[in-house]
Amino acid sequence: MKDIVRTKPWNRVDQAVYSIASFSDGRHNMNICTYAFPVALKPKQYIVAIYKNTLTEKLVKQQHEFVLQFLSGKHEKLIQLLGRTSGFHVDKLKHLPETLPYKQFQLLPDLVAYVHLNVITWIDSADHSCALCEVVSSKNVSNRKILSTSTLRTKKIIRA
Repeated sequence: MKDIVRTKPWNRVDQAVYSIASFSDGRHNMNICTYAFPVALKPKQYIVAIYKNTLTEKLVKQQHEFVLQFLSGKHEKLIQLLGRTSGFHVDKLKHLPETLPYKQFQLLPDLVAYVHLNVITWIDSADHSCALCEVVSSKNVSNRKILSTSTLRTKKIIRA
């Protein structure tokens, strides 16, 4: 009999790693996100899951828009700051070496791409608020490889 895979089924899928850039009332924030999926073609729509009770959720619900940043391998070192630190307690952008302006948002350098999203409606789930969004604009920035969950697992940045 073959060995049963010990990894949880949802962790077997290699997913892109994103950062949500949010802004409202003069306050900027960024947070790591892996639950983001295109769900319609015309008009182009995404569903993005945002952890509840975070500054990102608060800012996006106030502003009704955000930027989904497609991270590259150059962003591995930012996972701790952007994903495991609360924006309520730490001004994350002050700890970044550089950000680039895009409209009212601040974006990371060395992105693969970004998608500016406008929230259409919210779907409640257990520990996430899921934003159904329409694409406002998008841009490919580089040919770098997209940072993935398998890369973060291999480097022991996240667990399997």
